[in-house]
Amino acid sequence: MCRILDVKTGRTRTVPQSIYAVSPDGNTAVTVDYGRLGRVAPGYGYFGVPDRSPQANLPDDNGIWRVDLNTGRSSLILSIRQVAQFGPPLTGMATSPTYLKHLLYNPDGSRFVFLHRWYHLWPKKWPRYTRMLTANPDGSGLRVVDDNGYTSHFNWRDPRHILAWSDQKEFGQRFYLFPDGEGKIEVVGRTAMTEDGHCSYLPNKDWILCDTYPDRQRLQHVYLFHVPTGRRVSLGHFSLPPRYTDVLRIDTHPRFSPDGRKVVIDAAHGAAGRQMLLIHPH
Repeated sequence: MCRILDVKTGRTRTVPQSIYAVSPDGNTAVTVDYGRLGRVAPGYGYFGVPDRSPQANLPDDNGIWRVDLNTGRSSLILSIRQVAQFGPPLTGMATSPTYLKHLLYNPDGSRFVFLHRWYHLWPKKWPRYTRMLTANPDGSGLRVVDDNGYTSHFNWRDPRHILAWSDQKEFGQRFYLFPDGEGKIEVVGRTAMTEDGHCSYLPNKDWILCDTYPDRQRLQHVYLFHVPTGRRVSLGHFSLPPRYTDVLRIDTHPRFSPDGRKVVIDAAHGAAGRQMLLIHPH
């Protein structure tokens, strides 16, 4: 469940469903089974919450729910089996507990994107396969956007394009701009954005905010990339102590203020433990 707080009146109410992503108008949300994520993808789900369908690799009663945030009512709009059986099958899809994650509405709320993942040699966690798909808010109009088996962090540039870390034949593992529908896949930041990270476009779409995983010195790099010129601007290097690893790791997850002039990150830089840091780019 989740709690909704009215920041003006202080009143709260409870919605009897967990929430993954909220629509831009704030009226609806989409979500998944966090118990299943906790079982097959630790670090992304809830420990102690049971998987709704632990015996089924491709369940019909588990998947993506749409939640009415005004009434609290929810309905299953896409089952895991429905997603897995849509489009060309990939290796090992039916022999592993398939799961769905990283749900995100596009800027106008007309579509949402998500990742479909499974493991080829379950219970081993590698190799892992991924597809990126989109759908209408009611689950209709399902579409496979990237089915090469390897898709990582992504974000919408606009209602029709998704920036995602992928592995394409032309340039290998890089960030690519995918059309949600017909169109050409384009590489982005080929020589400057060479590592996977949490990406987002600033409001004017000329700048991309991104980060990296810890390097050999366990430094996480947060930076801006200027799309028109290909210039990379560093916003800082943040040390991640060795004790923060695996499911306890702290990704910086950079996000910007509504006007795009400030950046907030998660970090364990220094001796204060987990914290949020505010960056004022010049």
